[in-house]
Amino acid sequence: MVFLRALVTTIRMLRHTSGLAAGLSADDDVLLDAPDEPLAPALAAAGRGDHRPAAALLAATREAAEWESRDRYTTRLAIFAQHRPDWFADWLAAAPRDPDAALVKAELAVRRAWERPGRAEPLRETAPLIESAAEAAPRDPVPWRIALDHARGTHATRTDFDVLWGEAVRRSPHHYGCHVAALQYLSADWYGSHRECFGFAERAAGQALPGSLLQALPVRAALAVLLAEADRAPGWASRTGPGAGRPGRGAERTGRGAERTGRGAGHTGPGATDVLAERIDAAADLAIAMSARYASADPWPAEVRNLLAYILIVRGRWAEALEQFRLIGPYATSFPWSHISDDPLGQFLELRDGVRIQVASSMPLRRRAGRTPATGH
Repeated sequence: MVFLRALVTTIRMLRHTSGLAAGLSADDDVLLDAPDEPLAPALAAAGRGDHRPAAALLAATREAAEWESRDRYTTRLAIFAQHRPDWFADWLAAAPRDPDAALVKAELAVRRAWERPGRAEPLRETAPLIESAAEAAPRDPVPWRIALDHARGTHATRTDFDVLWGEAVRRSPHHYGCHVAALQYLSADWYGSHRECFGFAERAAGQALPGSLLQALPVRAALAVLLAEADRAPGWASRTGPGAGRPGRGAERTGRGAERTGRGAGHTGPGATDVLAERIDAAADLAIAMSARYASADPWPAEVRNLLAYILIVRGRWAEALEQFRLIGPYATSFPWSHISDDPLGQFLELRDGVRIQVASSMPLRRRAGRTPATGH
């Protein structure tokens, strides 16, 4: 009987797996952390040593109050500056009072400090740069997102955190990056709890406009819970590496413990309660609805879709995970796959294939009219 079931499953996979590739980007077309259309030419120019397109791009976001884009572009330009300090030095020399260069300088300094041993003290030394960036652009919430990352790494008190949070939301009540930074501070891995982290995320999602990335904040809280579950359970692998100290949106887990994630799937995580499982599923449902508001292969929600696909895999919701992979298109992101592997792109492609096989194995040998594949949920 066992042999017969295995044989039927194998036949199902052989029959259906290739057909389920429809709508998925080819492996060779998938890129990791590909820049969007406005950022790509600025990075290309930066590669040639020209800072002016990057400066113009950030200036445009500041003048138009496009704070979400400004936050993303600042992060990407700071990462570039880490590898090309001469390029950024030229920018600072050409425009020493540029508020946009000041913002990149603050982000760059904080990122570098997070990577140093005993990071609390190096982080404290970056405080004047964050203050300068905030003073240079008083309406901008992004310096306050950086300040929230800084507060987490310097062991700031809850009172200090509340002050920074108030300044951030006063400038942009629904700023996604600031909410992610606050969520990390409130996680059980830092200075809060699972209850507080989830509650914060669910309140923010409930107050968000339709289609806002904040509606995916609860799946970030779900990931924090899953990582904590991974710490306590055998069979859930752990990993440490350079990403363990990364602040901001790119790392959900950068705290007192190293980055960890479970490699198992089809469950909430060892020891999780039914109530917690229902809460994680509800978070995934909300994020699915948000994802559906965007076109496929849209780079804007790509990171959220990558995270959602991972959460759906962990919950064993294979068909829904496959749909997110279709919507992701060629836009794989390091987060969350770098929590699982030192090769995030390879992990993305491997799990995408694995999900396709799981869906194929659950499909009937002969499709009946009106029947659809099981979703696993």
